[in-house]
Order: sequence, then C-alpha cells, then structure tokens
Amino acid sequence: RMKQHIKTLLAKYRTQGILLDTNLLLVFCIGTINPQYIPQFKRTRAYLAEDFIILSQLMKCFTIWTTTPNILTEVSNLANSLHGEYALKFYQTFAKLVPIFSEEYQESKQLVTRLELLKFGLTDAGIIQLVKDRFLVVTDDFPLSQYLQAQGIDILNFNHIRSWWIADYSIQE
Repeated sequence: RMKQHIKTLLAKYRTQGILLDTNLLLVFCIGTINPQYIPQFKRTRAYLAEDFIILSQLMKCFTIWTTTPNILTEVSNLANSLHGEYALKFYQTFAKLVPIFSEEYQESKQLVTRLELLKFGLTDAGIIQLVKDRFLVVTDDFPLSQYLQAQGIDILNFNHIRSWWIADYSIQE
C-alpha cells in the first residue's frame, strides 16, 4: 500500500517538482562530494551513505528540483562546521548544485504572519506556504510531515521510503 502511494505521488509530481527539506538537501550535498562522509559529519550523522543513493534516485524521478532561499541558507549554515578540504569541496559542490534548483522566493514579512511560524520556524512556514498542489515535499521531520498531511499537502516522509527503495524501486517502472 505504501509502495503504491509513493509511486502515485512520484507520477503526479514528476513534471511539477520536488522540494527537499533542509536536512535531506544537506545529505544530498554532502553525498555528492562523498557518500561515505555522510555518517561521519556531525550534522548528517543520523544518515547513511545509502540514503544519498536513495535521494539521488528519487531526484532523478523529477524534472524540477525546487528550493527556497531559507532552505539554502540553512544548508549553508549547517555546513559551516565542515573544515579544511571538505569545507572547500562542499562550497564548490553547493555552488554547482544551487543553479540546478528552481528557487522560489517568499517575503519573510509575509511568512512571519503565518501561525505556523510559532510551531515550525521561518523555513518550514515558507515550505507550508509554498508547496500546496505545486511540489512534492520530501522530509524526515515527523511533526512537519504530519502537519502537511493534515493540511492536505502531499509529502513523502523519507523514513517511510528508506526501507524498500533501493531493493524494490526501479526508475523504469
């Protein structure tokens, strides 16, 4: 049932686009440099190299990759604790990846009027405002995913797709 739901969402949003939440975009960026570094970096320690493979395959299912300036800023700030060669490689990679994304700007003065600001913060309030019927959100933030679902917004919780993706999903299906 979950597998069919995921496939339905992938088909629905294939040409509309995908939006990765901050932590997953950070995993994607770090993995682009070296997937083996993902579990070693303190900000991505909860993830595995295999998660980058899943994210890469997932991203290939979409013609549009969407993000917000707030997500990009958070990713950049989280990467500030990288040092030496990894910091240099991260920012070189980040500079190549950012132009690939469709960046959707929302004024902070509008976002701070939203009730979601109190519960989720500015970045997630922006996601909530932006995505309805436009983009598929992929997150592993359980409270955010529950809220989005309750609002009728299509989401994929990354924790739900990890377990079967590599073994069972084929892009050609």
